Amino acid sequence: MRPQRLLAILVALQANRRMTAADLAEQFGVSTRTILRDIDALAAADVPVVTERGRYGGIALLPGAEVDVSRLTGSEAEVLELIGVDLARARQLGIEAAARSATQKLSARKPWRPKSDAGLLTLSDVVAIDNSGWFEPDTEIDVSALARDLRRGKRLRIDYRPSGERAWRERVVDPYGLLSRGSRWYLIADAEGATRMYALTRLRSWTLLDEDRSIRADVTLEEVAASLVGALEGRGGVRVTALLDATTEDLARRILGKRLLSVEPTSDADQVRIVVGYDHLDGVRQLMQFTDHIEVVDPPQARQLIGRLAAEITRRHNAPA
Repeated sequence: MRPQRLLAILVALQANRRMTAADLAEQFGVSTRTILRDIDALAAADVPVVTERGRYGGIALLPGAEVDVSRLTGSEAEVLELIGVDLARARQLGIEAAARSATQKLSARKPWRPKSDAGLLTLSDVVAIDNSGWFEPDTEIDVSALARDLRRGKRLRIDYRPSGERAWRERVVDPYGLLSRGSRWYLIADAEGATRMYALTRLRSWTLLDEDRSIRADVTLEEVAASLVGALEGRGGVRVTALLDATTEDLARRILGKRLLSVEPTSDADQVRIVVGYDHLDGVRQLMQFTDHIEVVDPPQARQLIGRLAAEITRRHNAPA
């Protein structure tokens, strides 16, 4: 978002003193024209940023200038105050005090507002953001302690339970760092020649080793994490077609997420046809939670599996408890 990018541009210029528009555009994933508009916006807000043309030109902060969030406009500071500080994540990382201090400094500002905004409520008055997941248990692992150890750049020996398994396994990994996504924390690390994502909810313990980590030097943590997430969400070798009660469509969208590949109307106004993607046929078990609201129609193997599962559930519940 632009307010965050403006502040990030100031931080980048303070760290590097001089950068080209092309460098900034590449860093923030926008066009050079967008960067130049951002620089114009900063200059209009009296931020001491200058542009110089020529072979040795570029964009720079004036000597002695420091990043000062008080120079952001009222709306920019408001957005930063609302979404820029996640206190829950800061608490897990052990930096809640600093996060609260930053929030209070932003809140204490009395930003100038144009006359057109007179009488409007603030953004935080009408928008509430909660990044925690529904019915999510608290992460038992000490995220802040793990983050401190990761900053040492060493290998880890972890005690981890893979999804769907009961046994804990010990393995040595070369960590890139931590990823927070969808209210959950993950350790991103290389292990046995592949980059993997380990959910902290299934990480029982870890040991810091004396050996330096050995990771790919040509990629960043963000790039590795994005690649893993993209690969995970892009799977779907098995496509399951089912008829679903139309009243359950909203629930299906929430539960299935990106696994829900399509939703189409049928000749029956009370039903929709859905297509769901899974890595393996066994993934169709997820659809059992829709109980009598769903009928799997294709492929035949998925329909047969649902039939066997339903028969087993019926057998168990017909037996005396």
